[in-house]
Amino acid sequence: MNALDPVVEKQMPVIQKIIDDETWLEGERRGCFVRKSDPVVVNNVCSVIMRVGRELRQTFSSPNSEREPCM
Repeated sequence: MNALDPVVEKQMPVIQKIIDDETWLEGERRGCFVRKSDPVVVNNVCSVIMRVGRELRQTFSSPNSEREPCM
């Protein structure tokens, strides 16, 4: 079994929150239910991760990585 990089493991709850938020936002825009796999949601999630990914990795790579990143 392949274990995740410890930094990636710490980032997963934040990434899941981004996915949840973008799914909810797109649902609000459309006024209906939207799946997490919707292409617009996926694109928006990728855009957010590309924008904050470096900061996210630095935050969770630091010695005090138990804290939440500031976004």
